[in-house]
Amino acid sequence: MSQSSPAPATVAGRALEHPARERIRLDQVLQALADPLRLSVLHKLAAAGPGAELSCSDLDLPVSKSTSTHHFRVLREAGLIQQVYRGTAKMNALRRDDLEVLFPGLLEAVLAAAARERLR
Repeated sequence: MSQSSPAPATVAGRALEHPARERIRLDQVLQALADPLRLSVLHKLAAAGPGAELSCSDLDLPVSKSTSTHHFRVLREAGLIQQVYRGTAKMNALRRDDLEVLFPGLLEAVLAAAARERLR
């Protein structure tokens, strides 16, 4: 990701807004990371590898579609994921580079801590 603001992804005139790197705030990132379902989305995206895009259906959450949409919106608005439309699918990618520039080591530390907790 570049430092400039990510372009909104549009479908039929509908835009998905993403915060520019310099507008991503630590308090919003931490709030988004505090939810176990959202943390599981980030874990799946990180496990998919650098630059990987997964559709919302690939990241199947055990909640209703509207609740799932809410969780993805929180992640996007916090600056943790980039969402783009590919045909009818909404694809999700981790904004790893932006997060590493702003908060070095935070994402890896959170994912590692979450993995340790799952092993308990």
